Amino acid sequence: MQKPGTAPARGPDAPDSAVASPTPSETPPATPIVPDAEFNAALPPISGDINAPLEPMPRDTPANAPATATEAAQAPIAPGTLPPPTAADPVLAQPLEPLGSFNTVPLQSVADTQRRDTPELAYVTEVRGLDPLNLTDEFNALSALKEGKGKADNATQIAARAREDEALAVRLMKSLGYYDGTAVSTIETVPGAATPADGASPAPPGKVRAIVSATPGDIYKLGSIDVKAQPTVPADLVRRELPLKVGDPIEAARVQGAEANVALKLPQQGYPFVKVGDRDVLLDETTHRGDYTLPVDTGPRSTFGALRTEGDQVFDLKHLNVFPRFRQGELYDARRTDDLREALVATGLFNSIGVEPVRTGVAGPDGTEQVDLMIRQTKGPFRSLSGSVGYNTGEGIKAEANFTHRNKFPPEGALILGAIAGTQQQGLNVGFRRQNAGRRDRTVSLTAAANHSTYDAFEAFTATIAGRISYDSTPIWQKPLTYAYGFELVGTNESVFDFDLNRRVRRTYGVFALPGQVLFDRSNDLLNPTSGYRLKLNLSPETSVQGAVRPYGRALVEATGYFPVTDSLVLAGRARAGSIFGVARDDLAPSRRYYGGGGGSVRGYGFQRLGPLEPVSSLTPDEKGNVNLADLRPVGGRSLNEFSIEARYRFGNFGIVPFIDGGNAYESVLPKGNDLRFGAGIGGRFYTNFGPMRVDVATPLNPRPGDPKIALYLSIGQAF
Repeated sequence: MQKPGTAPARGPDAPDSAVASPTPSETPPATPIVPDAEFNAALPPISGDINAPLEPMPRDTPANAPATATEAAQAPIAPGTLPPPTAADPVLAQPLEPLGSFNTVPLQSVADTQRRDTPELAYVTEVRGLDPLNLTDEFNALSALKEGKGKADNATQIAARAREDEALAVRLMKSLGYYDGTAVSTIETVPGAATPADGASPAPPGKVRAIVSATPGDIYKLGSIDVKAQPTVPADLVRRELPLKVGDPIEAARVQGAEANVALKLPQQGYPFVKVGDRDVLLDETTHRGDYTLPVDTGPRSTFGALRTEGDQVFDLKHLNVFPRFRQGELYDARRTDDLREALVATGLFNSIGVEPVRTGVAGPDGTEQVDLMIRQTKGPFRSLSGSVGYNTGEGIKAEANFTHRNKFPPEGALILGAIAGTQQQGLNVGFRRQNAGRRDRTVSLTAAANHSTYDAFEAFTATIAGRISYDSTPIWQKPLTYAYGFELVGTNESVFDFDLNRRVRRTYGVFALPGQVLFDRSNDLLNPTSGYRLKLNLSPETSVQGAVRPYGRALVEATGYFPVTDSLVLAGRARAGSIFGVARDDLAPSRRYYGGGGGSVRGYGFQRLGPLEPVSSLTPDEKGNVNLADLRPVGGRSLNEFSIEARYRFGNFGIVPFIDGGNAYESVLPKGNDLRFGAGIGGRFYTNFGPMRVDVATPLNPRPGDPKIALYLSIGQAF
């Protein structure tokens, strides 16, 4: 339909004669395309069945065509009326290729190909102006140009990296107080680099130099320091713990470190809830000074209150109160809180443990507020397996394994099952141990053991029941004075040399002992001391039963010292002397006598090889009437003296330790100064967080017949 007064649309293929349209006066009357009678006659008859299919409308067909679709379907197909079938394509008839034979490598784009074929642009980086500020190394570690390793796709990429380094240089200068510092970058061609001529084919790109030039300007310094905080005790506490002064450069590290010091030191002096706010520094460009303001919310001055707990109840409050090294009402000190946390961690019974102060609002002494400590417990595994392996010349290989249930008898009551397997020692033991028994670091233990020992000095089957109470040092809390005391009940059957019979016989001994120990420790480290000294006294009243009851006493005194020569070199020395009094040597069980030699004694000699030996007359001559003095076995003595000197040189986690040892054991009650045996050697150390691992190789300097030429010792911990 058209709007009045418009021309009919012209199609793209309409002839030119169709463009002109007749005028309204010349328009003929409209004639219907299909007369109504013909249209109605063509309509199909209406069926009463609404589900009946529609009949096709009649259309012009050849005279011999079927009248209806049904007739057409039933009409026979005349021969030759269908086109001949198309011949099958032989390619389509072939089976499909397996998927594995297809090339699955993606096609490379043109850009990828161009990028691969485009040579990299090499460049060198030069930094100017930062060396006087000692910032060159820090700049190089963070530089985008340096990170590119001197290669880029094009000069635009080099320029982008140089702009990044401009901003880096400015930041570094500001961190030292140079707030007017500027930096610019330039890109220049290195002299001698190839440059393509106009109209010539491109030559390989030449090497360029990226230069970052920094100009620090004047340094800004603190003009005033203003701390805004609540009143404290003492009044200048916050300002005193903020180690800044007027005239100091406004260095980021200096300022941040001073603020961190406030956050660290105030909780150690009664302010556990201190919060250091955001600083404000107002810079004056004319005077190059900065006015520094620091808001500090100190919170209430606090004293220790009670302990609380939540989470897994490994320890109840009664046992938790064994650990603190402070009393209720004492001024709060964060170091004591950290110590409490570390002590709980050291029990090994927690997966995690948290200790934090909690405000109570309860008034404490001297205007303070009482602060409780909330202990959040998360239970860890109670069972563990442990083991160790060592080797000493004369003692052979010894391996130990232990199973421990650390909380079998709560709280901290451990069940320990152990086994020893070695070339010269085998045994089983079962023990009970309660740590922190009524007092922190006090340990109560009971042990039952059965052992078989085969040494040059004796061979023994021993059963032992022992108990011990000790107050010990730990890596967390090294104490100046520690002690231990207990009892031993020993039954042992041993081989012993009978001088009357001039041969070895077996005898059974019963021993009851009350051993005690006191240690005075002024060294700086429990596991690896480098300065200070230690004094130790062991005293044990004992009674031996073998045919008769014979009381006697054993005493041993030891002193060690550590003297740092440099940060890497420490001289260490030890002296030891022991005595057994009140009994004849031959009435003592061989296992209770003193011997010298071995990794913890005089290195270079076999374990327990130093001291009196069997008489030569006890040896059986060979066919030629000769005797081998190396076959003489030690019989032990009643006294002992030893000394050791080490030079411990450490580099990183490793160390070298040359050493010299000396000493001997004697039949007399008191040790003598003659007939000392010396050994020397060198050792290696590997330092770990649980102590150094030790390997020592030594040789005797004045050996006796039968002493080894070389002795090897493997162990954990220093020799002393």
